[in-house]
Amino acid sequence: MTSTATLSVCGVSKHFGGLQALRDVTLHVNRGEVVGLVGDNGAGKSTLMKIIAGVQQPSGGHVAIDGEPAVFTSPAEAAAAGISTVYQDLALAMERDVVANFFLGREILAGHWLGRQLGWLDRRTMRERTARELAQLHTRIPDIGARCKDLSGGQRQALAIARASAWCERVLLLDEPTSALGVEQQREVLDLIRRVRDLGTAVILVSHQMLDVLAVCDRITVLRLGAVVASVEREDVSADDLIGYITGSKVGPARASSEPGGAAPGDDAPAGGPGAAGPAETDGE
Repeated sequence: MTSTATLSVCGVSKHFGGLQALRDVTLHVNRGEVVGLVGDNGAGKSTLMKIIAGVQQPSGGHVAIDGEPAVFTSPAEAAAAGISTVYQDLALAMERDVVANFFLGREILAGHWLGRQLGWLDRRTMRERTARELAQLHTRIPDIGARCKDLSGGQRQALAIARASAWCERVLLLDEPTSALGVEQQREVLDLIRRVRDLGTAVILVSHQMLDVLAVCDRITVLRLGAVVASVEREDVSADDLIGYITGSKVGPARASSEPGGAAPGDDAPAGGPGAAGPAETDGE
């Protein structure tokens, strides 16, 4: 890890009572780079994403921005530091149009004093900014006046990513952006991620799709039971290697020296802890 990394996760641990969710996790991502974060359900991916996004705070270790330690006690503080997150639910208002969703929570008021007092929006400026940002990323949404519920799944995902990219200054966190999409829509979303990267944004991609991870990521970090078990360059691994690291059948180059614990219930861990029987709480993973 270098001190000049855009985002650094430095020895982060997280526990919920006596249950260890993350153990001494370290990774970094630079500007213009996509880092994949992979692991099975219960590996701790969602917990780590929530810590970076300011939803939860670490029990140990810290996050650093441009080499400086940062403490986020809320998502708003993480956003102010230049971190944007696109979750699986996309946070889109289905009955609103593309422009309204692009500026959701960031609406531009009219320039005239009376318009500002009455809460009138500068819809022309909002439409122009939306069209410009979508065009910059070559997003295929032909009608920005269309309601979100009339868009395809791929177009909704593209809108959510383009919106987050437009407002983030440093780091974009993507949680399973190609899940539930068809093959062509997956390809379009991966192309969009590459374009965001090429604009200089640091991207962390969480995905269960190993081929998508290999197609778009520069480096890949593997979590297993709350600890980093491999951190590899994309060209040095195959999909089978990644699956081996995830399942524990293959030892990665960053294998932890001690056996890691589990992740938190209700987050992305089995409800009864590492040894519990039954299905895991996937939390979208």
